[in-house]
Amino acid sequence: MVNHFWEGKKILISGHTGFKGSWLSIWLNQLGAEILGLSLEAEDKRSIFYKAQVSSIVENLYADIRDINSFKKTITDFKPEIVFHLAAQSLVRDSYSDPIKTLETNIIGTANILECLKEIDSVKSVVVVTSDKCYDNNEINVPFVESDPMGGYDPYSASKGCAELVTQSYRNSFLKDQGIFIASVRAGNVIGGGDWSKDRLIPDLVNSVREGIKVKIRNPKSVRPWQHVIEPLCGYINLAKKLYEEVPGSDSAWNFGPNSEDEKEVQWVVENFLKMSDSESLWELNQENNPHEAGYLRLNSIKAINKLDWHPKWNTYEALQKTYDWYKESLSLEDMTEFSLYQIDTYENLDKV
Repeated sequence: MVNHFWEGKKILISGHTGFKGSWLSIWLNQLGAEILGLSLEAEDKRSIFYKAQVSSIVENLYADIRDINSFKKTITDFKPEIVFHLAAQSLVRDSYSDPIKTLETNIIGTANILECLKEIDSVKSVVVVTSDKCYDNNEINVPFVESDPMGGYDPYSASKGCAELVTQSYRNSFLKDQGIFIASVRAGNVIGGGDWSKDRLIPDLVNSVREGIKVKIRNPKSVRPWQHVIEPLCGYINLAKKLYEEVPGSDSAWNFGPNSEDEKEVQWVVENFLKMSDSESLWELNQENNPHEAGYLRLNSIKAINKLDWHPKWNTYEALQKTYDWYKESLSLEDMTEFSLYQIDTYENLDKV
């Protein structure tokens, strides 16, 4: 990745207080970008947003993307050149308890961002982050390709499928004619340090280890495309540069998932994480009446591999180890900025001789 490209670039990141958004902010700041972050305030003081002092390296705009009037003027005045849209309601189970908020945030919120951007002549490149759950999942255990139809059993998945359609609509109806290149991206189940979202596997495991209690696992045999958060972010950053340079074909949908051998059962992740922490027996089956979640979810990333020269660098075990290391270090370090940058640098240097 060429660092000089990002020096001085004006970047808008929506969802910068979230797990992915915080890691992306840290990385782009290291590359020399000037960042405006748009998001709700982060709630958990243990999150990477707080532990890595993200608020000190970006201009913070705390607003709700469902209300375009709360952010339109600030973004227009900032004049971003490149935009990463990550702000979302990102939890499947929350979408069952509050489907309207999920749909409004992920569909109308995406439309609000794009509606705002189409009136700003400085914008050249937009990456809209959706989800691997945007596909119509018939669970035949075949990896999804970008041309597969959108779908969604639960409100969250449906909202992400709709966000894809909104992105496509704005591309065709407005942005392409204005010289704005826009792409949507779909990643796997990301893990990494500093995620404390509820109902997510790694935070639940960390809590169980620290508290010495058994973690309840809903679907131990479910298969997911696990990857470290740095992996897809590398793809997003690379793609944003291609969009900025107007590389033909870059303004489309992209999958960024792990290699097929790294699509593991939930139980595999649980047992290996607990082994790393010397807590091998701290899990049990959750036998409550849980809402539906897909049993199989796999991504085909050959397009990104062939056309973006992007490829996974860490296998699932390495990703899990890096995740465990971050949480372990956070027990003794108040400021996790340098350790987070160390993991990013380690990743970037893997391909260097």
